[in-house]
Amino acid sequence: MHISLAHSPDPDDAFMFYALAQGKIDTRGYEFEHILQDIQTLNERASRGELDVTAVSIHAYAHLAKDYALLRSGASMGDGYGPLVVGKTIFTRDELLRVRIAIPGKLTSAWLALLLFLGCKPEEVNAIVVPFDQIFAAVSEGRADAGLIIHEGQLTYAEEGFVASVDLGKWWNERTGGLPLPLGGNAIRRSLGPEAMAEISDILQASIRYGLEHRKDGVHHAMPLGRGLDFERTDRFVGMYVNDLTIDYGPRGREGVKEFLRCGHAAGLVPPVEVEFI
Repeated sequence: MHISLAHSPDPDDAFMFYALAQGKIDTRGYEFEHILQDIQTLNERASRGELDVTAVSIHAYAHLAKDYALLRSGASMGDGYGPLVVGKTIFTRDELLRVRIAIPGKLTSAWLALLLFLGCKPEEVNAIVVPFDQIFAAVSEGRADAGLIIHEGQLTYAEEGFVASVDLGKWWNERTGGLPLPLGGNAIRRSLGPEAMAEISDILQASIRYGLEHRKDGVHHAMPLGRGLDFERTDRFVGMYVNDLTIDYGPRGREGVKEFLRCGHAAGLVPPVEVEFI
């Protein structure tokens, strides 16, 4: 069976699917077509039901649960760290409501987390959508005063001359008494049927386990998508977002997802959703 498998062009997703891409594990007769696109595009494609298995923002999943279930593996969780708001100067929470902020997409979990932090509706923020890898440029060029940074920019922002106003993963951890901030997950199309969904879940989990067991090879595989990160920092970034919570959400991870979406719904930002893990 042909399966479209989509993920972001960044090191942690590449590391997760290293074993699958390189034929290191048994695919049980499934043929996986790897599709690499930015997370906002994947969120939008999933909303149209175009992909069998795809990385999605947990924020976006609130709008996709009718057609997709979350796989038990593949989560990107910020456990005491996460997306950052950066700029040439530090802004207070009140100032962030007045300045222009470059964001990586309005379905990203980083955007939902920022709205929860600010305690406001989307229309109350002066936000512009910029591809995630162009946010530094938008701030440097003055098109935005601050930028909402995801992916490896969390490690390199200081080198670009920026300072951080808030770490949303740290804020969420403190707000919830220690829960990780759920950023992305792997979603699978329900129309594939229970048997295929379960088998594909096992295959993707095996790919993540293999990468963690052969970490050096997996990091080398991921480096071309690191946008200039050396081996050490690629390994560090992979470790932030591919770990035990990625193999399986576990109780903390599952509660983190549910609490994040509960808070989003309570704030009037997402619809109510029952989360199912496959």
